[in-house]
Amino acid sequence: MKGRRRRGWLQATRRRGLPGGARPAEMYGVCGCCGALRPRYKRLVDNIFPEDPEDGLVKTNMEKLTFYALSAPEKLDRIGAYLSERLIRDVGRHRYGYVCIAMEALDQLLMACHCQSINLFVESFLKMVAKLLESEKPNLQILGTNSFVKFANIEEDTPSYHRSYDFFVSRFSEMCHSSHDDMEIKTKIRMSGIKGLQGVVRKTVNDELQANIWDPQHMDKIVPSLLFNLQHIEEAESRSPSPLQAPEKEKENPAELAERCLRELLGRAAFGNIKNAIKPVLIHLDNHSLWEPKVFAIRCFKIIMYSIQPQHSHLVIQQLLSHLDANSRSAATVRAGIVEVLSEAAVIAATGSVGPTVLEMFNTLLRQLRLSIDYALTGSYDGAISLGTKIIKEHEERMFQEAVIKTIGSFASTLPTYQRSEVILFIMSKVPLPSLHHPMETGRTGENRNRLTQIMLLKSLLQVSTGFQCNNMMSALPSNFLDRLLSTALMEDAEIRLFVLEILISFIDRHGNRHKFSTISTLSDISVLKLKVDKCSRQDTVFMKKHSQQLYRHIYLSCKEETNIQKHYEAVYGLLALISIELANEEVVVDLIRLVLAVQDVAQVNEENLPVYNRCALYALGAAYLNLISQLTAVPAFCQHVREVIETRKKEAPYMLPEDVFVERPRLSQNLDGVVIEFLFRQSKISEVLGGSGYNSDRLCLPYIPQLTDEDRLSKRKSIGETISLQVEVESRNSPEKEERVPAEEITYETLKKAIVDSVAVEEQERERRRQVVEKFQKAPFEEIAAHCGARASLLQSKLNQIFEITIRPPPSPSGTITAAYGQPQNHSIPVYEMKFPDLCVY
Repeated sequence: MKGRRRRGWLQATRRRGLPGGARPAEMYGVCGCCGALRPRYKRLVDNIFPEDPEDGLVKTNMEKLTFYALSAPEKLDRIGAYLSERLIRDVGRHRYGYVCIAMEALDQLLMACHCQSINLFVESFLKMVAKLLESEKPNLQILGTNSFVKFANIEEDTPSYHRSYDFFVSRFSEMCHSSHDDMEIKTKIRMSGIKGLQGVVRKTVNDELQANIWDPQHMDKIVPSLLFNLQHIEEAESRSPSPLQAPEKEKENPAELAERCLRELLGRAAFGNIKNAIKPVLIHLDNHSLWEPKVFAIRCFKIIMYSIQPQHSHLVIQQLLSHLDANSRSAATVRAGIVEVLSEAAVIAATGSVGPTVLEMFNTLLRQLRLSIDYALTGSYDGAISLGTKIIKEHEERMFQEAVIKTIGSFASTLPTYQRSEVILFIMSKVPLPSLHHPMETGRTGENRNRLTQIMLLKSLLQVSTGFQCNNMMSALPSNFLDRLLSTALMEDAEIRLFVLEILISFIDRHGNRHKFSTISTLSDISVLKLKVDKCSRQDTVFMKKHSQQLYRHIYLSCKEETNIQKHYEAVYGLLALISIELANEEVVVDLIRLVLAVQDVAQVNEENLPVYNRCALYALGAAYLNLISQLTAVPAFCQHVREVIETRKKEAPYMLPEDVFVERPRLSQNLDGVVIEFLFRQSKISEVLGGSGYNSDRLCLPYIPQLTDEDRLSKRKSIGETISLQVEVESRNSPEKEERVPAEEITYETLKKAIVDSVAVEEQERERRRQVVEKFQKAPFEEIAAHCGARASLLQSKLNQIFEITIRPPPSPSGTITAAYGQPQNHSIPVYEMKFPDLCVY
């Protein structure tokens, strides 16, 4: 037996070229020198390496090694360890050809083997990749990155509980910031780093058992590295390759690769990981001062908003809002850049889901607006200027304020109608109104802080209301909003009044007719304007019945302001025209004509001592509006009267027409006291011609007088009358004559519907009754009014006597009744304080 072994060993040594008497050193502990006694996996690994590394991998031997690894998967970890040992040795000896062959063999084994033992093989593989990445040779770094990317694309069958990628995140991030002297090598290294980060993300992002790549320690390296390469797109575009090399260069652009990697990273982010992914972006933009040019910042957040899932958009908005608050004391240019980015992101987010951040966003922007006003007034962020205080540039704060207002408008334009209505009410609630309990404060420039806040908030409100479409004016202009808005229309500040007029125009204009009335003129044919006129709806009629007198009053009083300029009259003309088109019925037309004739009287009588320009402007305003309304009503006699007055003015008084007044250099008359009647629109004539066409001539004859408190007095009088009638009704129900009870009515859906409809009709009837009462007191002779008041007083006295009789009359005596004169029974009563009540009546 021993002889056979001896002969077999001799034959093997002869085949290997060993001397016949030599014994392998492996038998004595150094068996590596004898290939016959080496393990088979080592022999197979050695056979894949050629004598000349330029010949490349020996494919036939590689196939044998792959087959062996698949047949004996338990040997796969040893194969990996041995390959790793050879690669480390070859790297140390600078034999880079064999290094490439070893990595190619590892890649093929990884692609072919998916057994349970691959985890140990992967450890050896990652050890070899790390060795290549640690090298200073760019080619080895790129080689190791390419192998790692191939490994990242493999879906493993078994999980790994102990694998770590911290080194690879750090090393790949470092490669992304390469500053090699050679531009081409630097580009290749940066692209390898980006590909490596992309591989790490793909390998770990969806595996819960791997290290959490979304931790801040990893995101703080990955995201800035991608942004660094994305930021240098201008540098890549500045190179001008030849036409033949252009497609290849475009493929090798690190900026485009970084953008794709960033999109993939954000697209895989879950709800709880958005914050960790966005925070490094904000820090990077802060550290590199990229908010001020704001081009790159906007581009970054466009990539973010279009990459994340739509339901996560509000998280990005919240992050930006928090960052804006955190930078509230930064330079105005930085805050303006953040607001611009927020504007772009909010518009994109509105197409998806903004969620509960709508009012939060507007609240933050309005708060920043108020802070900016304070900074501009005080000149510092601390409210007082000291030695180390940073001086604030007022024009930069103005720029920031305009950016905030623009953002408010652009975001509001994307919201649905119901949300925009909430935003409008929210902004209006923030407008400070003058109050005796809140004295006005003054700032460094002498401007009023409350005034600036009012102007900025009204500008914001104007931006939100622009393009607002709502079919129901009751919803668009609710009472609480309209009251606050119109209360600001009577302020002394001309700019605030102009904003209020423009806001009203934005709400009322629902058919895009606003721009057609931008200039005041007396067109002979308004058909050239191509107005979009629609019939007044029932909701609009109800709105005008409720709020028309309030609107007319503020228009009338605003026309009497001495500080008005051309823009104010253009706004008033546009408002009157749009009311006539959008909200007019016969009653509204009559009231508008009365209002304009009253404005003409203001200019004629001049009790307010208005300047010449204001008086001429009022005359011209009246002429332009009556010319418009006469053609809208299409009453020939009315149109003829208006045209006659306009033609007369053209010949003898052109300073009373808009063509001469509302120009850059108005041509005015120095004496307006002797205006003849032919230059004026006569109320009696208009009442006559419109009365013949079915309009209310009696109402047209009445001059318009704004009743400031009549409606309030009537409402109070109504409440007193209702109280008296209620008392009488209660007493009458408790009287002995009314013993029988009325059966309770069954409440059904039809009953409730009828009650709602009836309440609206009753309200309209009550308003009409009030209007008739006011007209009666204005028109009727004094004797008739006195007689009517006397009758009402006697009626009221009789009612009061009944009430007093019921309430003061003592209760009947317990002893019964006695007979008085003429045989009629009479109650005998005793004083109340002498009566004895049962115990149940004592509380």
